[in-house]
Amino acid sequence: MSVVKEKFGVTPDGKEVSVYTIDNGTISASVIDFGAILTELCVPDRDGKTDDIVLGYPTLEGYLANGCFFGATVAPSANRIAGASFVIDGTEYHLPVNDGENNLHTDHDFGGHKKIWDAEIGENAVTFRTTFADGEFGMPGNRRIAVTYTLTDDNAVCLTYHAESDKNTIMNPTNHSYFNLAGHASGKIYDQKLQLFCSAYTPVVKGAIPTGEIRPVNGTAFDFLTMKTIGQDIDQNDQQLELVGGFDHNFVIDGYQGDGSLLKTAYAVDEESGRTMEVETTLPGVQFYAGNFIDGVGGKDGCDYGPRDGFCLETQFYPDTIHHENFPGCVFGPDRPYDSVTVYRFGTK
Repeated sequence: MSVVKEKFGVTPDGKEVSVYTIDNGTISASVIDFGAILTELCVPDRDGKTDDIVLGYPTLEGYLANGCFFGATVAPSANRIAGASFVIDGTEYHLPVNDGENNLHTDHDFGGHKKIWDAEIGENAVTFRTTFADGEFGMPGNRRIAVTYTLTDDNAVCLTYHAESDKNTIMNPTNHSYFNLAGHASGKIYDQKLQLFCSAYTPVVKGAIPTGEIRPVNGTAFDFLTMKTIGQDIDQNDQQLELVGGFDHNFVIDGYQGDGSLLKTAYAVDEESGRTMEVETTLPGVQFYAGNFIDGVGGKDGCDYGPRDGFCLETQFYPDTIHHENFPGCVFGPDRPYDSVTVYRFGTK
């Protein structure tokens, strides 16, 4: 196992950005300290041919904009918050209004994916750390957050998060990688198969804000309890799909108790290459986004990515949890540090 550090680029204000590549001899993962972003994930197919299976940019310049959040560590709060405001301990806080009337992914221009994180190399891992000041993004608390990317001998990329705050605050980080198990430049993901270990999902209204309902998937396009192709029902005549242009919903992971147990979350297969991906997490939800709004993005290897050329499985607390008492709570503070683990494990069939 090895970790190699190399120069990746320089920011407009002259700060050097490094890329850290962890290699176990079978697969390799590359992460930059700008945004703690996963830029490459190279995995062999059933014949031993290795391809990069995450969408991304060839140089730092792409990640400086990164409107699609390719590979990003979204922090401190991923997904949507209705009205870009919330109340904690009787005080109302206001966030950037950046998605209609709502807040999405904290801050497009200055969130965690646009910071240079401190990096510490381990034997088969790299830990990235950053801080957010009290009031930054309109949120309370002096916050410290760390994410460790670990590559295991059984070909898993393990993401371990830890965060602390001196005030009660929202904490809901995630990784926003877009996967294409056929290879990042392979086009549409319609024929790739997906199983979600989720018997329910959280329907939304306009703006992709959850209604508060936890709705069974049985008999709907959202039923991935039995493996099916991503494309099978994505364009079905369904109001929930029409609201967000396809799949872009939070799924409720079966068996969540909040005790830190790793739960089966998803299983994906590309039959042509034979590549498989298993996902496990300690979190209660996963956002399945089918890349509906990727449009003409210039990516790696001269590739122009388009709609549905990659899919995301973003483990998380549910979107807008702060406004729904029946959702698992995502308020953390002096008496409740944030900890979570998400595992993406790769193989072939």
